Amino acid sequence: MTNLVLNVLVLVALGAVSWPVLRRLRAWPLLGACLVLCVLTAVFDTIMIDVGLYVFDPAKILGVYLWGAPLEDFAYAIAAAVLVPVLWTVLGRSPRTSSRPDEPSAADPAAPPRAEG
Repeated sequence: MTNLVLNVLVLVALGAVSWPVLRRLRAWPLLGACLVLCVLTAVFDTIMIDVGLYVFDPAKILGVYLWGAPLEDFAYAIAAAVLVPVLWTVLGRSPRTSSRPDEPSAADPAAPPRAEG
């Protein structure tokens, strides 16, 4: 299996699982994050490949490079740009992780006084 086939399968599965949450998120921040991560991938992957930190098997990649980084390597940046906001949204909705309590604590001096009546 080539890297491209594996990346497409993972991105399709991630998109299918994340779709209910992705529909509710704003598109421009997601696209901006994706663009920034792809630029960072192009810069740093090119450096890491040039210094010999890792090498790609030519039989497993298309051979298309963007500024020194193989095209398939950008799938990880796209997956991160999708997965992190989705997880942030899903995991941030738990009442246990909420930073705002439903009702102010009696010991909280900054809490406004309650009207008794």
